[in-house]
Amino acid sequence: MNSNSRERLLETLAHQEPDRIPFDLGGTQVTGIHTIAYHDLRQALGLPPVEVQLCDHIQQLALPDDDLVERLGVDVRGLFPLNSHNWNVQEEDRGDHWIYRDEWGITHRRSKPDGLYYSIVQAPLDDPALSVRDVENYPWPNMADPQRIAGLRELAEGYRRDGLGVVIKSPCAGIFEMAQRIVGMENCLLMMAGDKRLAGALFEKLLELKLAFWDMALPRLADVVDVVAEFDDYGTQTSQLISPRMFREQIKPHLKALFGCIERLAPDARRFFHSCGNVRPLIPDFIEIGVEILNPVHVRAAGMEPTALKRDFGDALVFWGGGVDTQGVLPTGTPQEVKDDVQRNVEALAPGGGYVFSTVHNIQPDVPPQNVVAMWEALQEYGVY
Repeated sequence: MNSNSRERLLETLAHQEPDRIPFDLGGTQVTGIHTIAYHDLRQALGLPPVEVQLCDHIQQLALPDDDLVERLGVDVRGLFPLNSHNWNVQEEDRGDHWIYRDEWGITHRRSKPDGLYYSIVQAPLDDPALSVRDVENYPWPNMADPQRIAGLRELAEGYRRDGLGVVIKSPCAGIFEMAQRIVGMENCLLMMAGDKRLAGALFEKLLELKLAFWDMALPRLADVVDVVAEFDDYGTQTSQLISPRMFREQIKPHLKALFGCIERLAPDARRFFHSCGNVRPLIPDFIEIGVEILNPVHVRAAGMEPTALKRDFGDALVFWGGGVDTQGVLPTGTPQEVKDDVQRNVEALAPGGGYVFSTVHNIQPDVPPQNVVAMWEALQEYGVY
């Protein structure tokens, strides 16, 4: 393993140009690879078959094995706390599908025989008559349970010895996204528009749970991690799920408290935030509340053109992702089209440092392995400073 991986990451996080662009594959659940694509990639690289370990059962994401990480020169490894996507996943066979009810009370379904993912089919508090008391009395999971980070310090120390950058992810989705999972998307949006007190009670509870986790985890791990990652989703392909005004009034204060907690407990780690889609109107707000790394660069979404993002926000933000379009080019393009896309995005985002290469989002099961190899080959060619 390249002993300079962590130094390479730290240099680019400091907006300096290292020897080459750092590469992330599988360091988080939004920069990963589906187990089918992972199997195909290993075969294409001539690596032996393995029993794939899932880091995310809902998305069916593989945890990359050491031999693949070494072969591709991946610079980043992730810490995955025990959570509803990887812990006590007890699938119930329902004949033509599997059902899984997680620790939040959310019911997920995956079709048989070859369902590619789990999808939410029932939100536990999807009730138009929901009250603040219902939110307060709900049996929420214990996010402060130290068992959630069992073994992670030793894992991080091993990655450090191997010269790798270390990312730790949040144990659940963002406040806005989790609220939708708990009460249903329609109810959540109606609450935000018509019952701000109820929506606020739900957001406050979810913030409380997130703070409980970080208050438990970071005093034990802050000195062995380089990046702390949080996630939410506000963007669509063309605009935003909620207006910037609604975001600023109802979500932003909670995010400010969350990132303030992370900064206090892990002052030397960089703060990573994920939101898909067009979030350009919200980027100044992200910067204001302490976000230092933005993921992804959703290159196909309106407003997310890489050159303009780098010009307008490159001094304040590190961009993590956007290396190749995962919606069209990577699954359906030719290897040359993949290489051309990588070249365009790297030339836009890499100058001056402040860029970590990964795909826009997870590599999906329909991506041909030769396109993943083409992506990697292009990074080797164009990713050198």
